[in-house]
Amino acid sequence: MLRLTIKRLPSLNVNITQICQSSSFGFSKLTNSLSSGKPDTLPIIEDFSRRHIGPNQAEMDEMLKTIGVESLDELTRGTVPEDILVERDLEISEPMSELELARRVNKIAAKNKVFRNYIGMGYYDSKVPPPIVRNILENPGWYTSYTPYQAEIAQGRMESLINFQTMVSDMTGLPIANASLLDEATAAAEALALCYRNLKKKKVTPLFFVDHAIFPQSLGVILTRAKYLGVKVIIGDYKTFDYNKPGLCGVLFQYPNSDGKVIDYTEYIQAAQANNALAACATDLLALTMIKPPGEYGFDVAFGSAQRFGVPLGYGGPHAAFFSVKKSLQRSIPGRIIGVTKDADNRLAYRLTLQTREQHIKRNKATSNICTAQALLANMAAMYAVYHGAEGLYSIAEKVHYSTCIVAEGARRAGHHIDEGAFFDTLKITIRSEQAYQDALINAEIRQINIRKYDEPNTIGISLDETVTSEDLDDLLFVLGAPSVTNLWQQLKPKDGGILRTKFERTSEFLTHPTFKNYRSEHQLTRYIRYLERKDVSLIHSMIPLGSCTMKLNATSELTPISKPEFANIHPFAPSYQTQGFHKIIKDLHDDLCEITGYDAISFQPNSGAQGEYAGLMAIRAYQHDIGEGDRNICLVPVSAHGTNPASAQMAGLNVVVVKTLSNGEIDMNDVREKCEKYKGKLSCIMITYPSTYGVFEPSVRELCELIHDHGGQVYLDGANMNAMVGLCKPGKFGADVSHLNLHKTFCIPHGGGGPGVGPIGVRSHLAPFLPSHEVLPPVETLHPGARPFGQVSAAPYGSALILPISWAYLKLMGPTALRTATEVAILNANYMAKRLEPYYPIMFRNDNGFCAHEFILDTRNFPGTNIGVMDIAKRLQDYGFHGPTTSWPVVNTLMIEPTESEDKAELDRFCDALIAIRGEIREVQEGIADPDNNVVKRAPHTIDVVAADTWDRPYSRKKAAFPLPWLTSTKKIWPSTARVDDAYGDQNVFCTCPPLSAYSIDDLEQPPKK
Repeated sequence: MLRLTIKRLPSLNVNITQICQSSSFGFSKLTNSLSSGKPDTLPIIEDFSRRHIGPNQAEMDEMLKTIGVESLDELTRGTVPEDILVERDLEISEPMSELELARRVNKIAAKNKVFRNYIGMGYYDSKVPPPIVRNILENPGWYTSYTPYQAEIAQGRMESLINFQTMVSDMTGLPIANASLLDEATAAAEALALCYRNLKKKKVTPLFFVDHAIFPQSLGVILTRAKYLGVKVIIGDYKTFDYNKPGLCGVLFQYPNSDGKVIDYTEYIQAAQANNALAACATDLLALTMIKPPGEYGFDVAFGSAQRFGVPLGYGGPHAAFFSVKKSLQRSIPGRIIGVTKDADNRLAYRLTLQTREQHIKRNKATSNICTAQALLANMAAMYAVYHGAEGLYSIAEKVHYSTCIVAEGARRAGHHIDEGAFFDTLKITIRSEQAYQDALINAEIRQINIRKYDEPNTIGISLDETVTSEDLDDLLFVLGAPSVTNLWQQLKPKDGGILRTKFERTSEFLTHPTFKNYRSEHQLTRYIRYLERKDVSLIHSMIPLGSCTMKLNATSELTPISKPEFANIHPFAPSYQTQGFHKIIKDLHDDLCEITGYDAISFQPNSGAQGEYAGLMAIRAYQHDIGEGDRNICLVPVSAHGTNPASAQMAGLNVVVVKTLSNGEIDMNDVREKCEKYKGKLSCIMITYPSTYGVFEPSVRELCELIHDHGGQVYLDGANMNAMVGLCKPGKFGADVSHLNLHKTFCIPHGGGGPGVGPIGVRSHLAPFLPSHEVLPPVETLHPGARPFGQVSAAPYGSALILPISWAYLKLMGPTALRTATEVAILNANYMAKRLEPYYPIMFRNDNGFCAHEFILDTRNFPGTNIGVMDIAKRLQDYGFHGPTTSWPVVNTLMIEPTESEDKAELDRFCDALIAIRGEIREVQEGIADPDNNVVKRAPHTIDVVAADTWDRPYSRKKAAFPLPWLTSTKKIWPSTARVDDAYGDQNVFCTCPPLSAYSIDDLEQPPKK
């Protein structure tokens, strides 16, 4: 018999007080309440902030001593300008425990009503395979990695993304695909922009034709984007449009279209192309398993959403869009592309290819302002295709299509009308009478089914998906007043509307690469996912100190809501009474972010930081137009601004004028004054990043804002560095008019290996009426009488709504005091690292007190007697187990380091030790001890294959190559999975789909094989 002996605990007051006094921070209020002997509520022992903030109090004291200050408060006051520093606590709710959070989440989730969703319009229920949920969506090894700029330690997710590209290329029949875009509507706008850039005759008014049967949310984003591109969008019927119009740059058709029809557009594609226009196609991946792919019709561009390939609805996102083009357009395709190259050992490797197209390099001349993708969701979609393969996907599509045929037959037998023609999964049904229409709506409500309601009288839409069952079909037929599925099943024959044995049926193969054949069992898929994961470095391995990227903790408790069906299975166009849980989250987050930023209103529609920039600038332009100053078109952009800023300004129809910075990194106020005077009648705005990308709080920021306002302009403050301001200063209170916030940085949404991201914009009251709306379901903040929205920027009303609970949870867990402390510790960590490293590397920018903000820049430009550069150091850091900091930005050949508040002192010291050791290795070259070219830095990183090889012909030891510091042991070593990649080779030999298995020698890729 098992006996439990329970010792009597000390009294509650004494025991809890002891716990409070021994803890790091955040318990002063609790201790004070207990000292009275009569706490109003049971005290919270658990303090989440201790989980989020890395250093404990002893470590903070030691770091403060190293820096030379007495306290966090002294450091803060020496870093943040006095005239913007906020003295009071944030007025947000006090922190809750993780257990309390879980209970609160359950209550809020219960407010959402999960109906069966047959609305369609680009959003469909899907069965997310459990091994993909557990091993990718819920796996920090996948969701805490960064965009794969350091290719040698990102081979796993890049292989998965090249699977995604191969899948898209195969399905669409076009050879070049990117690694995902933000959503289908954004992809539609990018198609418009690509067609416009391709126009040869720039002197004529560019025209872009859109068939009226496109998804309305895509049309909304297209119309917004076209406004300041100067493109006239013509909406009409593809059959009657004149394709010989002068200035036609592109045409866009939906295939299958919004009403579900599958149409042969060949004649119209050829007519457009004969006029030197491009033909673009919005399409559906599952449909393309059965219907002829766009490339076989002659389309130049194809795009769409990969959501139904194993990604939850999530009230609109995040979802990965896809985009593919003909070979001739490969250097014009927007977004990131994973390409095949070789490494230093002449072995196959992956890398980001054609990066010179990106906005941080080309700035206002970039192909777009895209700063991220939807990598995590693209990886889920790719694994869905790997798991099912061509046969499995076709089987799913066949089930969906056959089920649609059954509903169509039932609708006709019930006396309803469906237009003649082929369809795949969607039906537009005209109900036989008004009474029958009302009955259908009532029956759908009774059976908890959502269907599409058209503006046309008595007309509904039904779109089926892979989750449909016989019982679901019976319920749908009941809604329509039709016979049961049992009666129809035996009688139905392929007839009107069916795809099989028609000219639309696909005959070409797809997904023929072995990757899509070898991992059908759960064992094999799980092992493949883990095999790829082991090739990458993420936050589960070590800190990722990327400047301006804020790779902080993504706590498990914050992420748990996204897996709950009550959040994951909500259609973005579901009626509002079914989405009250989401609206509670959105309202709370809106209010908290307004308090944190000092702004008056927030829009959550932008689903990336760059999209937030664009939305903020569009709000400014709409406001200025509204007050009769629409001709203001000059945007001042300091050299120290974030890299996406000039590209976003160009997209908003603004002319960029660069503002100088001083040698200490501050904006040159004299230059600002000169530019303000020069353009005072045309000045629209200035875009600043604060703290600047040089890592300093500029003392003149309030003066700068006043100067811009005095000259009729607005201040756009880029919120990329908000992690240095939360609880300390509020942009909306010191003069900024609008900011975007990177919820995937400051507010703990994971980076996902290159997405998802969320970039909501905060605005002051005068800009609030101009926040973005939506063609289908306008957000709540745009419904008031004075609203004058500028347009639409995302496919869904609230953008990537599924991941908003992550930021909401972070704020609820931290509370006002811990949020301020987190910011102060972020500044502490950066200044501590700068202090440790300054004897070895020059620190480029600090304020007059000698402090940086939350990040700092190491000068790695000058090592006399060597040819070692910044990229050599970044590659060598991989041998020490670290992802390199941001390289060559914002200053060429430098390292920008941002440690965040989540790393403890031991991790900071390990990283500093690594950089110090590398400086010693560089000194060996300078002193002639090491060979100038054949040394441990220039030949980094070192793979296990090289280190464990039978022969070793290098002038340094294997130990020095792989285990240069004591804490790098065999059990803790992180091995790069490839030697240094050859960037030039990859750009010169663009190959963006899965290579053949024989291609372990790069020579096999000289001529891309035919699939």
